[in-house]
Amino acid sequence: MVAISLKVMPDSPDVDMNRLKADIAKSIEIKDAKLEPLAFGLKSLKLLVVAKDVGTEEIEAKIKAIPGVADVIVESATLL
Repeated sequence: MVAISLKVMPDSPDVDMNRLKADIAKSIEIKDAKLEPLAFGLKSLKLLVVAKDVGTEEIEAKIKAIPGVADVIVESATLL
């Protein structure tokens, strides 16, 4: 198993981050989530996800497919 720390960037400050988190949770199991202020009202969603040791590409693709997501950044991945 792998613990993956992700930063999800919305495509605008107007994106409802709670709805975005709920939409992501429909696709992947989120262990922890926090909002992080960036600048000018823009916030990122920091996620902790635990997945099988298969790489992060599939998880990134699922999140990027959700409306309102501009980018997904893998901050770290650690074997459990």
